[in-house]
Amino acid sequence: MDEITLTINGRQIKAKRGMTVYEAAKEAEIYIPTLCHHPYLAPYGACRLCIVEIEKVRGFPISCTTPATDGMVVNTNTSQIQELRWGILELILTEHPNSCLTCNREERCQPFDICLRSVAITERCVVCPKNGRCELQKVADYIGLEEVTLPYAYKELPVERRDPLFDRDYNLCILCGRCVRICQDVRGVGAISFVQRGSQTIVGTAFNRPLRDSGCKFCGACAEVCPTGAIMDRGVEPAEREAKLVPCRSACPAGIDVPRYIRLIKEERFAEAVAVVREKVPFPATLGYICLHFCEEKCRRGELNEPIAIRALKRFAAEHDTGLWKQRSKFAPATGKRVAIIGSGPAGLTGAYYLTKLGHSVTVFEALPVAGGMMRVGIPEYRLPRQALDAEVDEIKRIGVDIRLNTKVESLDKLLEQGYDAVLLAVGAHRGVKLPVPGADLDGVLIGTSVLRDINLGKKIRIGKNVVVLGDGNIAFDCARTALRLGATDVHIVCQQPRNAMLAAPDEIKGGEEEGIIIHPLHTFTRIVSQDRHITGVECLDVRSFELDSLGELHVDAIPGSEHILPADTVIFAVGQEPDLKLIEGVSDIKTTGRRYLDVDSATLATGKEGVFAAGDAVTGVASVIEAIAAGRQAAISIDTYLGGSGEIDETLVDPEKADPYLGREEGFADKSRAPMPCLSVEQRLSSFAEVELGFDEAEALGEAKRCLQCDLRFEIPPSPFPPQKRQEVKAEDAGEAGEKEKVST
Repeated sequence: MDEITLTINGRQIKAKRGMTVYEAAKEAEIYIPTLCHHPYLAPYGACRLCIVEIEKVRGFPISCTTPATDGMVVNTNTSQIQELRWGILELILTEHPNSCLTCNREERCQPFDICLRSVAITERCVVCPKNGRCELQKVADYIGLEEVTLPYAYKELPVERRDPLFDRDYNLCILCGRCVRICQDVRGVGAISFVQRGSQTIVGTAFNRPLRDSGCKFCGACAEVCPTGAIMDRGVEPAEREAKLVPCRSACPAGIDVPRYIRLIKEERFAEAVAVVREKVPFPATLGYICLHFCEEKCRRGELNEPIAIRALKRFAAEHDTGLWKQRSKFAPATGKRVAIIGSGPAGLTGAYYLTKLGHSVTVFEALPVAGGMMRVGIPEYRLPRQALDAEVDEIKRIGVDIRLNTKVESLDKLLEQGYDAVLLAVGAHRGVKLPVPGADLDGVLIGTSVLRDINLGKKIRIGKNVVVLGDGNIAFDCARTALRLGATDVHIVCQQPRNAMLAAPDEIKGGEEEGIIIHPLHTFTRIVSQDRHITGVECLDVRSFELDSLGELHVDAIPGSEHILPADTVIFAVGQEPDLKLIEGVSDIKTTGRRYLDVDSATLATGKEGVFAAGDAVTGVASVIEAIAAGRQAAISIDTYLGGSGEIDETLVDPEKADPYLGREEGFADKSRAPMPCLSVEQRLSSFAEVELGFDEAEALGEAKRCLQCDLRFEIPPSPFPPQKRQEVKAEDAGEAGEKEKVST
């Protein structure tokens, strides 16, 4: 038989053959205290707190290593066991600051630098960030040590802060061995171990080397299982654990499971990797080219040396898409509901994609002759190849989205008269603006969005040899780099911000400088200079300082007398964009903000008019493609809910895989450099609009994916069970007696 029967504390329970006594008790929800055992690790028996009495067995066996047998009779909490546990715990606490653990005021001990009992700081453990959720504290409460002074001598061990991500304070270590065992036996890394064997034994690295030099892969498993706070994540509070510990996933506006698809790439399961991306977005390839990759900015690997090239890996996965994800893609039955979407940019098409899959009939109205919005007409082809975007738009059409090109909606009211059940306004912010400086109306003064749109639509525009672009964002750099490809020989970017506050993505700035663009930060422009109505330059002033007000308006302090002229025959304004909202004129229920963007409910994206929603740049102002996609997802959820649906758009396009906990040792892992993106030479770039970034080959992608710390793996580690609370009510009552009569000392 696979099942046995035993009696624990007078209860007859069933257990699986092969279980230990501890496991059988835990299965029956009978708590036995322990500090060395962990459900993710093999039984160890070092702390001896889990002792029990077993009939016909001499002594007090350790329950975590003693096999449960049929007919066994066990007692876990007799008076004799309690007394022995007190002694064992007292012995453990001679190796750990313990005054706080037996203090009736521990629940209210804040701030940490104040002690009402005048206990020395080195004898306190509430300074540990685990205060209130420390396993040792909970076990001490359960066993019930009285408020006594136990012998403890401060070890004076250094607190290790040499490495990123973790702090190691082995003055708090009780030598339970969990961290060593999970590092060696589960992860297979062996970065830490017991050193200085004997009475001076501590946990550390060989020859006291920093973690990064000991083979550590910074997976966080040691911190996850530590019961005392001897190893702690630096700067991570309990309420923000997942967001801080898996920041790439939490930083993605669309919630793409970044660690998962990178792990699949590492395992050479490329089709499954792109399926994971497609669980959240319909534009994996497009994002692989132009996403602003907030995930990379937060990547914990960046604190070691350089963040993972997440965007490039997304592109690699998309380039190896076999269509596997389509096998699991689901479509709801037709609902008979009709939805109109105005605008075919990332927000509009994302909303259309998910609403169609939810069974609604969706029509997208696009004023331009092409679909894609700013992805298609606002981003140069050298950054986003048209075949990649077109393929993803075609997939959206394939599932049944009706995209009507060259169809501008002039009036929302008239559109609503056609019987649509809901409308999504996703008109973007295509209209560039000029600043009202003298000379802004001269021939040769252009608007950045118009320049990019005309070029992307195949129209001819006239660009001079000396070009000055006013602005600091991606549009400014796209215009400047485009001007070079159209024959300009001297291109300057002028902006009021300092270099480190420019809005353009770092890779855009780097690419522009490689191609010869000259950047003038901390410059304000006062007028466009001309002769006989022909532009000759831009007058600038140096800026001493700048600041943004609460409305996002920029205020600069220019240096008097610093006037100088940058020669130019073409000037391009790239200083901002706004939506064209003529279609809502006369619609009293739809409000706009003071900055001419649509005012919506932040949670539902609903406007003030029944059944009308809005998303994307027309709501937020100019943002990123991934943020617009996230807004399109939210709009689809809200519209489906409004139409009577569940609002459930998430999909599982590939079965969740069980991640291998074994990482293995790899010397020099912490110093492995980020794979550089292969690019065309500068000479090749400037001769055409050919794609600049060439993408990773398989070897480069695999090497880069293997640099990932796999931060999410630690969430596969189950928590060690906390004991039932026994003393909380008593402590809460005692804590109130302190009052003002206690002397405060530090």
